[in-house]
Amino acid sequence: MARTVGIGIQNFEKIITNNCFYVDKTDFIREWWDSMDDVTLITRPRRFGKTLMMSMVEQFFSVDYANRGDLFEGLSIWNHEKYRELQGTYPVLSLSFANVKEKNYKTTREKICRLLTNLYIKYSFLKESEVLTDADRAFFDRILSVEISDSDATLALYQLTDYLYRYYGKKVIILLDEYDTPMQEAYVDGFWD
Repeated sequence: MARTVGIGIQNFEKIITNNCFYVDKTDFIREWWDSMDDVTLITRPRRFGKTLMMSMVEQFFSVDYANRGDLFEGLSIWNHEKYRELQGTYPVLSLSFANVKEKNYKTTREKICRLLTNLYIKYSFLKESEVLTDADRAFFDRILSVEISDSDATLALYQLTDYLYRYYGKKVIILLDEYDTPMQEAYVDGFWD
């Protein structure tokens, strides 16, 4: 029976669980992991599947998807025991700036700060853990506040990765999608400066 081609589906789990047609790109995980790069910039033309690939990477590594090897069974990455053991074992921060398409600096900054706040809300369980100090908890609360200072905003991801590292004992994988959208909008709408 023919599979549905899910045009525009950007969530790996949705493609797999709905049995949509999928071109196996899981070898990217192996190639990327084996390269041991600290930073990887993936540049491809629009509509090339970058967001879907980042979803795949997130769902492969993220502790939020521990014991979800079923998503990868039958795919190339699952042929390697080394990688089956890696599935679901890392903290992963996934952040997308795709919807940060504002007309001025003030609302762009507010939206980025809201994205940071939402990340902190997702990981709010860290506040109750013993890995955070009182100073860490105070920083956490500042990110959850209505007004985030510039200095706190610029440190927010760094701090959260540190908290997650202390909690899980593993380095954090950060996936940043559409990183250039706010800059592109700033240029187009004339508030680049």
